[in-house]
Amino acid sequence: MLGTREIRVGRGEFGAALSVTIDDVALAAGVSIRTVSRVLNESPHVGAETRKAVLETIERLGYSPSTRARALASGRSFLIAMVQDDPNAHVIGALQRGIVEACSSHGYELVVRPVHFANPDIATDIENFVRRSRVDGLIVLPPTSEIAAIPERLTRLGVPSVGIASVSLPEYPCMLVSNERGATRALGQHLLELGHRRIAMVEGPAHFRSAQERKAGFLEGIGGSMPEAYLRQGDYGFDSGAAAAAALLSLDQPPTAIFAANDIMAAAVAKIARERGVSIPDQLSLAGFDGSDIASMITPALTTIRRPLVDMAQAVTERLLDMISGARTSWPHERIDLTLVHRQSVGPARN
Repeated sequence: MLGTREIRVGRGEFGAALSVTIDDVALAAGVSIRTVSRVLNESPHVGAETRKAVLETIERLGYSPSTRARALASGRSFLIAMVQDDPNAHVIGALQRGIVEACSSHGYELVVRPVHFANPDIATDIENFVRRSRVDGLIVLPPTSEIAAIPERLTRLGVPSVGIASVSLPEYPCMLVSNERGATRALGQHLLELGHRRIAMVEGPAHFRSAQERKAGFLEGIGGSMPEAYLRQGDYGFDSGAAAAAALLSLDQPPTAIFAANDIMAAAVAKIARERGVSIPDQLSLAGFDGSDIASMITPALTTIRRPLVDMAQAVTERLLDMISGARTSWPHERIDLTLVHRQSVGPARN
């Protein structure tokens, strides 16, 4: 058994340990400072009994190593970056929450790096950011994750990266791919089963792969095509959804069902319908995409396609941390099926 020695630790006003150092932990646990450092950095080169004794001592003394000290001991920064260009706070908030939850259990901190998808030098800008910040790895979110030059640059730098997107890019050593085409296909089929034939769509930005996948799947679900007047361009923003809804509801033969390619645009459609006295779902069925908080906040509650954003973010973060630690160098790309959540905004066709 490992020997231990008692360390007297001062306590602050709220009971927090004061001035406990890694030397104190090593002395109390009867091991070397290097062994404590290895335990803190989750090194596999520590026996189970020793690891248990060190962790119990850390807890008993209330020792909390600084990120700087851990970085010096391991050669890592204990920072990972989330790269994003998405104005949808509901989506970004859920993804960030999942990443932070996974980071916290491994002693990592998250740096959020906003970028501009349309920037032609985006890959160079991210490379420069990585060199400056010395992050240990990156999680790249859609639509930025659709740019293959980014993982190519990161691989050349020797920096692990993971992506979340609606399509698989082989340049990433790890990706979670949400099956958006399959989900919208199922929604289109569901609307047909309910008797809808005048079906419209408010699509997302044409240059986003997510918008392309959602549109392609939905068209497949309703039989392959729709009248041009029923297909309206949006940009995932509220105003574009409202403009599309105003145009669709002004048609001589307005649609009996509308699919908006995200929940924000669907909320805008609901607003315009209400202003025009169009009852949902009696006169108009309405569905969205994302499964965000908005879907349950509006009245009637919105039928939507739910992406398990928090779970996806946690899973991709765990994979990135495994790559950083050297436990894995890559992961097979994994396809995530999405869920059609049935709520009150969709019903049978009545006209």
